[in-house]
Amino acid sequence: MENDEQLQKLKQGMRATWMAGDFGVVAKTIVAGAEAFIARLPIEAGARVLDVACGTGNLAIPAARRGAIVTGVDIAPNLLVQAQERAEAEGLKITFDEGDAEHLPYPDAVFDSVVTMFGAMFAPRPERVASELARVLRPGGQLAMANWNPAGFTGKMFKIGSQHVPPPEGVLPPVLWGDEAMVQERLSPYFNDIQTALVPIDFDMATTPVGAVQFFRDYFGPTRMAFARLDEIGQAAFAKDLEALWAGANVATEPNRTLIHNQYLSVIATRK
Repeated sequence: MENDEQLQKLKQGMRATWMAGDFGVVAKTIVAGAEAFIARLPIEAGARVLDVACGTGNLAIPAARRGAIVTGVDIAPNLLVQAQERAEAEGLKITFDEGDAEHLPYPDAVFDSVVTMFGAMFAPRPERVASELARVLRPGGQLAMANWNPAGFTGKMFKIGSQHVPPPEGVLPPVLWGDEAMVQERLSPYFNDIQTALVPIDFDMATTPVGAVQFFRDYFGPTRMAFARLDEIGQAAFAKDLEALWAGANVATEPNRTLIHNQYLSVIATRK
């Protein structure tokens, strides 16, 4: 992992993964959860806010609605285009930059708040992520993360994915950012008052569990790319396991609806 050539190849693969499919379609399914996440934060008008791994702007947009001066950064330029279009449609002025959570293109201590939802957790070197999130925050500034956790539905979905398509050697599971003890360990060198809490969030989709799996296969880059790495037999086995997971967790009573009670770890911390 520390080999520059290997790291560069890994980063190129990650960029391609998040550009695959159309994450903007997936992002729409969690818009309400993102808005609720921002609503719980003490973001004031005029505050300088950075949304790391912003995707199509699910956090950046509600933060800007509150009068914050918002910047979004993401590794996938196609998602930034969608984010900009969404902001312009609402008449919001947000700066969107292409960049890496492990090497943020900003000076030290320039933001009052850094937020990230299901984004920075996917960068391969968590120690670099923690350092960078801290570096761009002013002392006393707030970090707010929403991270899928291992015990939740998405954590189980990722576990199935790693069983069928093992991650690159040396890359830790992203859902470790959703483990309370691990978060404390990673952030404590830079942050005080690290508060964590599990927050419910639902996947509510107007389709069957089989259709939900196909939805993620079509639109969610990591799932789409995982399937692409398998042969026909492997794809069938992967799909079967995912469909069983979705069907087993579905609590909807209507025939063409899938309702999954999911959860993430909310992390709020203060920069030392």
